[in-house]
Order: sequence, then C-alpha cells, then structure tokens
Amino acid sequence: MRPTNPRRPYPGTSRALGILLGFAADRLLGDPRRFHPVAGFGQTAARVERRLYADSRRAGTAHTAILVGSTTLLGVAIERLTRKHPILYTAATAAATWTVLGARSLEREAETMAALLEEKDIPAARDRLSHLCARDATYLEADELARATVESIAENTSDACVAPLLWGGVLGIPGLLGYRAANTLDAMVGYRSPKYQNFGWASARLDDLVNLVPARVCAMLTGVAAARPREAIAVWKRDAAKHPSPNAGPVEASFAGALDLTLGGTNDYGSYQEDRGTLGDGPAPAVADVRRTAALARRVGVATAGVAALAALLGRTPRGMKKGYTWG
Repeated sequence: MRPTNPRRPYPGTSRALGILLGFAADRLLGDPRRFHPVAGFGQTAARVERRLYADSRRAGTAHTAILVGSTTLLGVAIERLTRKHPILYTAATAAATWTVLGARSLEREAETMAALLEEKDIPAARDRLSHLCARDATYLEADELARATVESIAENTSDACVAPLLWGGVLGIPGLLGYRAANTLDAMVGYRSPKYQNFGWASARLDDLVNLVPARVCAMLTGVAAARPREAIAVWKRDAAKHPSPNAGPVEASFAGALDLTLGGTNDYGSYQEDRGTLGDGPAPAVADVRRTAALARRVGVATAGVAALAALLGRTPRGMKKGYTWG
C-alpha cells in the first residue's frame, strides 16, 4: 500500500464506475450471443437438479443453498483478488454487471414482439412469447399477446435490470452474481407446477426476499421516468396487493398507472391458472402499447443505473480497499 493521497479518488468510485460501464456495455451490446455465463450457470443448475431432485422442500433448499452460495462466494473471491487494484476492480465490476443485466435483451424481445403484432403475424407472436414468459399462448390473440408482453416487460425490468444494479451498488460483485443466481433459479424451478411445488419453494421464497426492496424502488422510479409519479404511486398503493406476487404486484401496478393502462387478469400456464387481479384504470393494452412500455423500461433502467452508482459512492468501502490505495 502506498501512502494516503487525498487527491486520489475514493475507492467507491471504482464500484460506481464499474456499474456504469457494465450498464453501458449492456445497452450497446446486449447479452453475449455465445458462451453466456448465465446460460452456463443454468446448465450447471440443471445438472445439480438432476442429482438432488426430490419432491420435498428440503431437497430444494439444498439445491438453492449450494448454487446461490457458491456463486456468491465466487463474487467474494473476485473482490478479494482485485480489491487492492482499483482499475482491476472497476473492470471486474463492469464485467459482472454486464454479465447479469438483461435490459437490452428484454428491449429487443419487446421490439420483436411489437413488430410481429404490428404485422399481424399472430402464430409467430405466440411462439415468440415464450422468450418473455411461461404463459400458454396457444389461444391468445393480438391484444392478449400485447398484455402478456407489457406485463412481462414490467416485471422483468425489475428482475433483469433494477434489482441487479441495486444489489451491485450496495454489495458489489457478490451482490451482482448472488442476485442473478437466485433469480435464475426462481425462473427455472420457482413455479407452482406439481413438479416444483415443493422443490422450487426455497428458490421462489429467496427470489421474493432479494427482490423485496428493488421492486419497490422500481415502482417509484417508474412513476418518475414516466412523468406520472402520482398516478403510478396511487395505482401501486391501491392495486398491488391484488397481484399474487409480492414483488411483481408493485411493479406491474406502477407501470399500469404510469402508462394509463389496465393490466392483470387470469393467465394460463399450462398446468395451472393464476388470477393476477386488476391493476390500473385505463384501457387494456393494445399492440401500440408494447413499444411505449419498452421505452418506459429503458428510462427506468437509466435512472436505476444512476441510483446504483450513487449507492456505491455513498456505501461502505469494500474490505481491503481503504482510502489511499492508488490506481494501478
């Protein structure tokens, strides 16, 4: 360690800069086309599931603990290896941020769905909906496909953008990787289907926990980004509890208020149906609302990146990165 130099940047700058660089990489590049680390994690999780699966909460809890715990420890190890070298730490944080974000890919899926619906290619839109959510799209028509897309964009804006950025701002690389592991497991096994009712319980509950605060931050930023904070917050407070998910409810309700739409209804997931309540006061989503929703999600992401960077600057310095460490 070299002597303290008050002119050197505060170490929190490394984390903040890394988050902003990673966010910029996601906006410019989207997800890697090949060898995506999250896809690799999913393949590993599937192999572990084949070994551990049993129709019990105990087996599912072990599955979740092993995968999320090991991924978080990997993040801790990366921080320990780079914490005395702010440039390396910035680069590692940027790479981790880019890896776990899915905002640009979500926007591309929204643009694809919008184009298919605008071209009235309903069969292709039904097939494409599986890229956004697990609903059975067999009999969905244009407006119902638009509703499914709008609701999926809203929910995934929190999961794929807001939550990882906030966890990264507060906890750095372990927060980024640990959050993505928990959220990916929920997407894989956190369903109410007969197979995963018990085995997926721990993953679903952990995902609820780690999204508790980010979902509400997303709801607040949605109103600000849409210049309709009063409407977004009013619908959030009034209607969020109608949704069966404690975190999707605030996000989807705030999007409904911000966009002046009514979201919700009964969704068919093949093996079961779920009543999502009625959120908002406006008309039901139409095809034109898909692009409006994607534009709002993009603005929410930009606002969240700023909040996450500020959290990094104001937060606790990573252990070992004290004031006075030099750049390089």
